[in-house]
Amino acid sequence: MPPHERTVDFWFDYSCPYAYLGSTQVESIAARTGVPVTLRPMLLGGVFRAAGTAQNLSQTLSPQKALHNVLDMVRWAKLFGVPLITPPADHPFRTVEALRATLLVNVDPNVVHGFYRAYWVEGRRPSEPDVMREVLTAAGHDADAVLAKLDDDAVKNDLRARTDEAIALGIFGAPTFVVNGKDLYWGQDRIAFVERALTASL
Repeated sequence: MPPHERTVDFWFDYSCPYAYLGSTQVESIAARTGVPVTLRPMLLGGVFRAAGTAQNLSQTLSPQKALHNVLDMVRWAKLFGVPLITPPADHPFRTVEALRATLLVNVDPNVVHGFYRAYWVEGRRPSEPDVMREVLTAAGHDADAVLAKLDDDAVKNDLRARTDEAIALGIFGAPTFVVNGKDLYWGQDRIAFVERALTASL
């Protein structure tokens, strides 16, 4: 398949640490495969509701399994060479406003990385107004103009429609890579499979 016909979408919500880890690798995937990665925000809570999944998965786990997951996240962060704080006691933080802000700036990668850094490196709540203002301004956007539109029906409907699209695709968690519009790979640990799928037909 010619490079221009291959596609890869990265579906994410800021509340997932594994999606954060995956987000640190998306530019590398594009560089190695020659296929740009399209960043696709979704509301993970909406996906979980559709699947009947608990909103806070960590609370459903035994202490041993919860510790296992934390150690696994730390291991992946070391493997990728990126910083990561362990999830705070009141995780997950609210992300809906941060996701709307992301849509209002056309999913600027700098804003995506900024919100991820705020959540998973600095331990800050991404939907707090001061955090959104800082992330948007650092990426060169007019924060006041963006924040003024957060409650507009258009952006609310946009996020809802994207979440519905994710559900229709069969997405049940984050991060999910969708290759060539049809093949789903769930988790940052599937990146090697994503790259193999993108290069298999070259």
